[in-house]
Amino acid sequence: MPQQYPFSAVVGSGDPDGMALALLLTTISPEVGGVLVRGEKGTAKSTIVRALAGVLPPIDVVAGDRFSSDPRERRPLSPDGPFAADADVETRPVRLVELPVGATEDRVLGSLHLERALSEGRAEYEPGLLAKAHRGILYVDEVNLLHDHLVDLLLDAAAMGRSTVERDGVSVSHAARFVLVGTMNPEEGELRPQLLDRFGLTVEVAAPRDPAQRVEVVRRRMAYDADPDAFCARYAESERALTDRVLAAQKLVGQVELSDGMLVKIAELCAALEVDGMRADLVTARTAVAHAAWHERSEVTLADVRAAARLSLPHRRRRNPFDSPGLDEDLLDEILGDDEPEPDPPQPGDDPGGTSSEPAAGATTPHDVPGDPGGTSSDPAAGATGSHDVRSEPGATYRPKLFTVHGTGAGEAGRRSRARTDNGRRVGAERGGHGPVHLLETVRAAAPHQAARGRTDGPLRFRPDDLRVATREGREANLVLFCVDASGSMAARRRMEQVKTAILSLLLDAYQRRDKVGLVTFRGDRAELVLPPTHSVDIAAKRLADLPAGGRTPLAEGLLEAARILGVERVRDARRRPLLVVVTDGRATSGRDAVDRSRTAARHLAADGVDAVVIDCESGPMRMGLAGALAEHLRAEHVPVAEVSAAELTRIARDGRAA
Repeated sequence: MPQQYPFSAVVGSGDPDGMALALLLTTISPEVGGVLVRGEKGTAKSTIVRALAGVLPPIDVVAGDRFSSDPRERRPLSPDGPFAADADVETRPVRLVELPVGATEDRVLGSLHLERALSEGRAEYEPGLLAKAHRGILYVDEVNLLHDHLVDLLLDAAAMGRSTVERDGVSVSHAARFVLVGTMNPEEGELRPQLLDRFGLTVEVAAPRDPAQRVEVVRRRMAYDADPDAFCARYAESERALTDRVLAAQKLVGQVELSDGMLVKIAELCAALEVDGMRADLVTARTAVAHAAWHERSEVTLADVRAAARLSLPHRRRRNPFDSPGLDEDLLDEILGDDEPEPDPPQPGDDPGGTSSEPAAGATTPHDVPGDPGGTSSDPAAGATGSHDVRSEPGATYRPKLFTVHGTGAGEAGRRSRARTDNGRRVGAERGGHGPVHLLETVRAAAPHQAARGRTDGPLRFRPDDLRVATREGREANLVLFCVDASGSMAARRRMEQVKTAILSLLLDAYQRRDKVGLVTFRGDRAELVLPPTHSVDIAAKRLADLPAGGRTPLAEGLLEAARILGVERVRDARRRPLLVVVTDGRATSGRDAVDRSRTAARHLAADGVDAVVIDCESGPMRMGLAGALAEHLRAEHVPVAEVSAAELTRIARDGRAA
């Protein structure tokens, strides 16, 4: 197996404000709370995280302990303890444990040792990933796609520094203190706010735009692929120097002085940015101390506070639902002063190939050419005859009515429709499958056969076909495809503002429920996929803000394009059930037999079993009811746009009017 790509070989690993620095600071002082790395694909996020363990100093653990207890602790929280005062000690490298996005709860927490339970009748705990990651690094790639029930487990462990398992006849607690590192591509969706706040630091990474740096990236990667051993040998000295520097900083960090003056500066920054709670102040202070130790200083300076604030505060400032994390550099300069400190002299382990001139430019593989995520124009009707742009800003979002897919699905865990999931309430048991063992049903299945199996005493005798796993019912995430009428009949500014506000509210709801979203618009004589299905609802919101309107209404084309997209997505992910949201006044005015074709398209979608909602945007005193008729053909729920708001529906019910 080839050696891991060296940490110091990543182009940009010496960037004074970048990803490498954030990773090193949180390992110097684990109390900082981990790192979230946000960036486009092909920017070395995973490469540099996996390389981090190779430059960390080894740790001492109690020999034979499965939970990596520190021999210096007087009473380590380990199910394998207690340990004698003179217990053997072994030294091993720091572990980097990867938590897959699709991991089960049993795999993360640990569970009953199945083989021994069935063969010996003993309830014995088998450690999970949290136990393995204790005193190491827990790495979650695509952390924004992590299931909610796993997010809850990480939040509990991060808050308590321990993991408690109470299930399947097992009652165990063990220490679980680790450096949490997550990487994500914002185009695939944002992170749940509670988990975002648990990351001490966050960095944004991008591929270098300087051709010379891009050449160096490719040159190094090709050299590594051709001969990993020789390539790693070239950087062995840099890796050792980096390890020595980290070890020295870990020893120094407890001696660094943080003056009251620096604490006041940190408090002023956090207050000016209106961050919630006190975690931002604590994390910034700890990061500043670690930064001072990294630079061999015994006292925190303004340079340390500035560096810490750039890493610890961007994701904690108050912002609107679809705003990206960021930091007001002008405000930072106003509080700390706008004179940049003199740069520190080069240190052992700094990037031997030169530092990046762009923040966190750390790509080790050629980066895909950036462009429109959907591969389409942001103006779906560019060049349409008789069209005009209506780019009105939508109003404040509201809590919308919950729309769900009928029946019980089997998709990924989420918060929208009923489904059989790995979490949720236990509703029964089934033979085979995967998931937590249902002990009672397994014993019940085996009990009637004990005499036939020759059991007279001792533990129960089990066979593989006795095994029963628990079935649970929770909520799943869906594909929410918006099909939006952008024709002339919708172009009135006030109506379009109302429509955009309703869609934006539904988008925010989809984000909170972990849905995948897509956006189809129709106007003139055609329909267009403006945003292919994605987890990034903020991109959908941006496309919506720039939505032009005008021209005739090709309703049939919009419905047929929606049917095509849903067919493609069904092949890609058959488990994710779709919900079609058609936003229109129901008119069909483009082409011959426009009304008949739109009805045929609607019946086609209904015959395919697509769950749909028609958001009726018709306004004025004289109403034709065309959207209601469309809903009948789609077998869809019909909701006037003014009643999308849950508050409005509550008012209607209170006043005694039909919803």
